[in-house]
Amino acid sequence: MTGTAPHSGSVRLSVAQATVRFLAAQRTERDGVEHRLFEGCFGIFGHGNVAGIGQALLEAELDDPGALPYHQARNEQGMVHAAVGFARMRNRMSTLVCTASVGPGSTNMLTGAALATINRLPVLLLPGDVFATRVSSPVLQELEDPTGYDVSVNDAFRPLSRFFDRVWRPEQLPAALLGAVRVLTDPAETGAATVCLPQDVQAQAHDWPIELFHERVWHVRRAPAATEEVRRAAGAVRAARRPIVIAGGGVIYSEATDALRTFAEATGIPVAETQAGKGSMRYDHPLALGAVGSTGTTAANSIVRDADLVIGVGTRYSDFTTASRSAFRDPSVRFVNINVAGLDVAKHAGTTVQADAREGLDALTAALAGWSTTQEYQARARALGAGWDATVQAAYDLGHGPLPAQSEVIGVVNDVSGPRDVVVCAAGSMPGELHKLWRTRDPKGYHVEYGFSCMGYEIAGGLGVAMAAPDRDVYVMVGDGSYLMMAQELVTAVQEGIKLVVVLVQNHGFASIGALSEQLGSQRFGTRYAYRDGASGRLDGDRLPVDLAANAESLGVRVLRAEGVADLRVKLLQARAATGPVLVHVDTDPLAPVVGSDSWWDVPVSEVASLESTREAYETYLVHKSDQRHLITPPQQEDRE
Repeated sequence: MTGTAPHSGSVRLSVAQATVRFLAAQRTERDGVEHRLFEGCFGIFGHGNVAGIGQALLEAELDDPGALPYHQARNEQGMVHAAVGFARMRNRMSTLVCTASVGPGSTNMLTGAALATINRLPVLLLPGDVFATRVSSPVLQELEDPTGYDVSVNDAFRPLSRFFDRVWRPEQLPAALLGAVRVLTDPAETGAATVCLPQDVQAQAHDWPIELFHERVWHVRRAPAATEEVRRAAGAVRAARRPIVIAGGGVIYSEATDALRTFAEATGIPVAETQAGKGSMRYDHPLALGAVGSTGTTAANSIVRDADLVIGVGTRYSDFTTASRSAFRDPSVRFVNINVAGLDVAKHAGTTVQADAREGLDALTAALAGWSTTQEYQARARALGAGWDATVQAAYDLGHGPLPAQSEVIGVVNDVSGPRDVVVCAAGSMPGELHKLWRTRDPKGYHVEYGFSCMGYEIAGGLGVAMAAPDRDVYVMVGDGSYLMMAQELVTAVQEGIKLVVVLVQNHGFASIGALSEQLGSQRFGTRYAYRDGASGRLDGDRLPVDLAANAESLGVRVLRAEGVADLRVKLLQARAATGPVLVHVDTDPLAPVVGSDSWWDVPVSEVASLESTREAYETYLVHKSDQRHLITPPQQEDRE
């Protein structure tokens, strides 16, 4: 971290004004390239922040336009999702600020905070809070806790944030802001940073040292790989016969995709990708096996099943990645983990290389000079990859009717979109099919939020992606279930003139949970959008006459209705030529065939049931459960000596 040369003196500002001025002066730097850390502020105002942060943003807009531009949001959760999408698109070097009023406005941001922290993405939250003086307590929207008068609803942010503080007095502000920014710019620690601002403190004046507002550059360092750790990792790789790389989001955030390709080509080790890591390799690279795990390709899962060494780079090994720890079948399988975070690098008792992904890959490539896997192993990986690509094409050209399959919709969007365009998704059945079927051609071309898999993220997150990358078209793939959860930020896109192509897949229910329910013997209970039947008393009557295209149109969005696959292509080409937000509506068949992954995900089934379908599902569950194992392997021989 560096700042400009110090000067004596002070300036009298409110706490809110000081906060805005400080945030506008923060920068990040990596590899000699500087970025503005905070490129704007989303806010919804209420009595808890309108006279504080709201007034400060107004002054900033009048006195120094562009210092910290204000963006009007429609939903507090949505604006955090937009900030997260922005930060991910910028590889965590820049983000947005989110401010909300005391009470429900602030607690609406809790889901966004959890999503940011789980996905290791930086976002700064400034929730309004109760009076520090307590002179008017209890105030409107204040939670009264009989165990302590210093408790507010904002304490719920503590477990969801990587940094949390409450500024009870103006003197506490500098430390709180510096602490928040330290965490936001630390690749190993980043997530949501929350600084609660009591509403009376926001408006309070204080004499601040002028140095607080000097431009400050936070150097995002690339943690180097320790020589001894690289030596041990190289030894593990040299001893392996069937190694595979699992590339996670850390590969993309550290801009290590070239280093990964170089490593794979030098060693002949094939690469599989997590949801966050998809795009680490172009889909058509000979050593690219695509998605891994529960939503993976049969190519990647076949290699993983037999692997004797897994090299995890920038991955946290979620249950979808490991197929709930059933994917790795070799009893002697070992792990080498390259990760900047101590939490992740030691998982599965792996050989650790705690380092930036690019630094770790470069060091391991050098240490393995002259070594590679056998030609036979590489040929097997290439054959499996080519076979999967044929499977993808068949899914794109399925010819299902009369309503198309979701895989056909994905195929048309993939074909119409440009190589640098971005697909955005988060929840439902779509992420699993995208993970398997989307042909990535650019490291930033795939944006699926699957750490929290939050329904409603899609449109808000896509807004943030488009704000971060105005030179790319953004295709938001969303099902009707997620659309109904949160679509309000379409209004923000209209207001700001931001181009989004929203592909609304209408299947009149919860397709993902419907399929899972059926698989678990629960017969798609509660997953259809249907009237309550008068005779049965159940929600299994006629389909609800919901018209989400009309809803989008009422929000000011241009709407195109597609009838079938051929017409979808026509409508998408029209949307591509548009300049503002466009929604393309297409009906699909939720019961259409889905390409399998030859994998498993652990969702428990009732051990006792009167339903035959549930009893059968439980027997199947036990079969898969037998493949599950603790991934704790013994250390290398040299480590025991």
